[in-house]
Amino acid sequence: MKMEKNNIVIIGAGAIGTSLGNALAKNERLHVTLVSIEEEVVNSIREQHVNRKYFPGIALNPRLQATLSTDPIREAAFLFLAIPSAETVRYLEKHRQIVPPGAIVVNLAKGFGEKNCTIIKCLQEIIPNPVCPMKGPTFARDIINNQPTAFTVGATDKSIFPQFASIFSGTHIYLDYSTDVQGVEILSILKNIYAIVAGITDASFDAPNLRSLMLTKAFKEMRRILLEFGGKEETMFKYCGFGDFTLTALNDLSRNRTLGLLIGKGFFTREMSDKVVLEGKIAVNVIMEELAKRKLENNFPILRELYRVINNDYDLSQFVNRILNFENPNT
Repeated sequence: MKMEKNNIVIIGAGAIGTSLGNALAKNERLHVTLVSIEEEVVNSIREQHVNRKYFPGIALNPRLQATLSTDPIREAAFLFLAIPSAETVRYLEKHRQIVPPGAIVVNLAKGFGEKNCTIIKCLQEIIPNPVCPMKGPTFARDIINNQPTAFTVGATDKSIFPQFASIFSGTHIYLDYSTDVQGVEILSILKNIYAIVAGITDASFDAPNLRSLMLTKAFKEMRRILLEFGGKEETMFKYCGFGDFTLTALNDLSRNRTLGLLIGKGFFTREMSDKVVLEGKIAVNVIMEELAKRKLENNFPILRELYRVINNDYDLSQFVNRILNFENPNT
């Protein structure tokens, strides 16, 4: 099959996949197709132009297509991966033989792949295609409601950026760009961790002064971890950095902030901890494991205390005090 430059394929017809596809379908030059394993979702999009499972009552652009077949992948110019982080790497590994050589692969998932590897790094080991993270302050609900929304696109090759600008032209989605692919990916992981901390703090104190104090400390600690893992400081001030962090840390639609609120209110039990698989909770353990290998686990007080909260019996009344009283001339 011949690949057309205007074929956009989105793997996943959940909230983010559907909302992003609906936005791109506004561009009449594009053919946008959602590939899903959920038959009821595909049928409702094809027959009623509504995703009844994720956005009941919201009419979708009739140009947005949906299918259970993976055949559209063979003709994709852009292949967006909008499935859970735990499934992203396995999905591409299974279907890599049908990904066109010239297709740009875009990772929307925020988290780690297998063996503590970032998803981008794992994907780059599977296929030779350009693999780009696209991350930012993006609740799917706002995208589907046509609210202005922003992403950072990461790519080592700057010549790719105009192609993204072209397909998003005329939509309500705004982009900035970075060649710091590692930084874009790492920040999308860190923001989930520190959103949990923001939730714990607000649940425990609900004090505006303390909230701003802790957000400042969290942002500084994120910067130090970013640099430790090979990212660039300037990436902190892209949409994927400050923008995504503030959205996730301060909005109650954020699952990781909500987890922090539950912990802070005392509703998070050890039994519940073992069952929760949110990206932020998983990332805390992965990042701490990597820092321990470098003998740096005690240099990041916020992360250290959150790790103890999640993995041990912990007196939450001391959580903020331990962070505030930590002295390190390097912070």
